[in-house]
Amino acid sequence: MSAKSVTETKCRVCSGHNLSSVLSLGQTPLANSLIPENKLTEPEDRYPLELVFCSDCSLVQITETVAPEALFSDYVYFSSFADTTLKNAEQLVTKLTGTRNLGKDSLAMEIASNDGYLLQHYLKAGVPVLGIEPAQNIAKVATERGIDTVCEFFGKQCAQELKSQGKQADVIHGNNVLAHVADLNGVAEGIGIVLKQNGMASIEVPYVRDMVDHVEFDTIYHEHLCYFSLTALDKLFRQHNLFITDVERISIHGGSLRIFITKTDTPSAAVQELLAEEQKIGMNTVGYYANFGARVSNLRKELRDLLQQLKKQGKRVAAYGASAKGSTLLNFFEIGQESMDYVVDRSTVKQGRYTPGTRFPIFPTEKLVQDMPDYCLLLTWNFADEILQQQSEYRKKGGQFIIPIPELKIV
Repeated sequence: MSAKSVTETKCRVCSGHNLSSVLSLGQTPLANSLIPENKLTEPEDRYPLELVFCSDCSLVQITETVAPEALFSDYVYFSSFADTTLKNAEQLVTKLTGTRNLGKDSLAMEIASNDGYLLQHYLKAGVPVLGIEPAQNIAKVATERGIDTVCEFFGKQCAQELKSQGKQADVIHGNNVLAHVADLNGVAEGIGIVLKQNGMASIEVPYVRDMVDHVEFDTIYHEHLCYFSLTALDKLFRQHNLFITDVERISIHGGSLRIFITKTDTPSAAVQELLAEEQKIGMNTVGYYANFGARVSNLRKELRDLLQQLKKQGKRVAAYGASAKGSTLLNFFEIGQESMDYVVDRSTVKQGRYTPGTRFPIFPTEKLVQDMPDYCLLLTWNFADEILQQQSEYRKKGGQFIIPIPELKIV
């Protein structure tokens, strides 16, 4: 184990020690640490990937904290390469600009603002923006696009600095960032500091219920420290006098929660109903997660058997999506060069590199039609509709996609 990580023995939110094991994925490389060709001979750091449940506050989390500098300082995930992500952002911004009466005297802020994929829509609507993005390479891209961006990790200290500069937000966004944060309490406290008294925060997180119900184990990797229920989120924010006033279940990223947070405790009927539902099905107990590991093992056997069978038949297999979830699946399922030939990805930043651990070369998506492998394993299954549509020519010519999650199928 590298000095760049720490093994946690207590809960990240409530500091409780009642942590029960849910799933062990062994020692894996960092999921987004794509390898340049000139470093293929160098060894990769690997870290334990252990999922646990806190009986005190219901938070599902991994026990290993890898230093954020190792994960995010040079990051290869650009949100603008995913059409679904862009559409989701635009619809949300349009909605909040109207319902919150935002204009030229307002401020829209985003934590982990990436390349400005969301804030650009506020800018177009005439609403001033501020992004907080820790990855230098991505913050630079956002700034070049006209998005005012602070290159820092967001937390209590960053929030205090912004407030001292007179920067407080009417609306704060945090899309798929909470799961990446080691200091959840620091982020929650920071939101309270920079949010105006009558402001609103909109937070999106993958929903742990969907992860369990649909066997989405591949959303577990070192960047994703936590996996949230509404119950756990409610406890987190209440500790900082912030309150969930509304909630939506949305389909993005395999199933997510979008929560709206204010400084007044006025929960909607939707919040009250979902909290009651989670308690009824036992999401506040470790029993709810008991058979998750066994279902993951079954899926592992099914997919490995299918790939071996295809190889015996002389079929050629590639994969689509050099994603973090793809890294978890390939490494834990031990799918290597004997089963597949290469990976394609739409992101120009990833092309020319190699996948962590499994070392598959990454090519542009056009290679599918040029090379015509018989099958393509869809590692970014959460964007299945978008990708199947984009790859209509490959499919028309006889190429078939293997979709591994939530259940193995060929289309």
